Amino acid sequence: MTKMRENQSGVALVRKELLVEAGKAKAFHVFTAEFGRWWPLVSHHIGAKSAETAIIEPFVNGRWYERAMDGTECEWGRVLVWDPPSQIVLSWNISSSWRFDANLLTEVDVRFETVTSERTRVVLEHRHLDRYGSDAEKMRTIFDDEGGWTGILRHYQTHAVGQPVASVSCPSKSDQSG
Repeated sequence: MTKMRENQSGVALVRKELLVEAGKAKAFHVFTAEFGRWWPLVSHHIGAKSAETAIIEPFVNGRWYERAMDGTECEWGRVLVWDPPSQIVLSWNISSSWRFDANLLTEVDVRFETVTSERTRVVLEHRHLDRYGSDAEKMRTIFDDEGGWTGILRHYQTHAVGQPVASVSCPSKSDQSG
């Protein structure tokens, strides 16, 4: 599933590719409309309180955020491209200290490609990691790890076929801060 590469300017990005045993429309729907059901919120949330759900609003400039049980919300970014069932591009406005930062914008581009009527290739690129400055390589390593996009997409892949989803661990906040 893991592929790392550079874009035309030589800047590292994280690219993941996986097959989902679902048609293209279902694969897109599960990724977007069911996002809060497969995203590993126990370990992957940035709000002060434990997240109850995560939401991608289904339109350009829609919010991408988490909501805690007490109703508080914590932004992650915005929907930049909404093209069902082929593509979604989300801004990732989360700093290397795991806080929302409206001034930091990396992008998560997810494309859905038909392989067969019941199988879809999902290609995710997390790009513009150079915008993390001196933390760019650290963040690229985190995103490329089992606790990053690799394990997160495995959650998605498992949920898409109706299987129970196991937890994904991520590096501790103290491990990520230096």
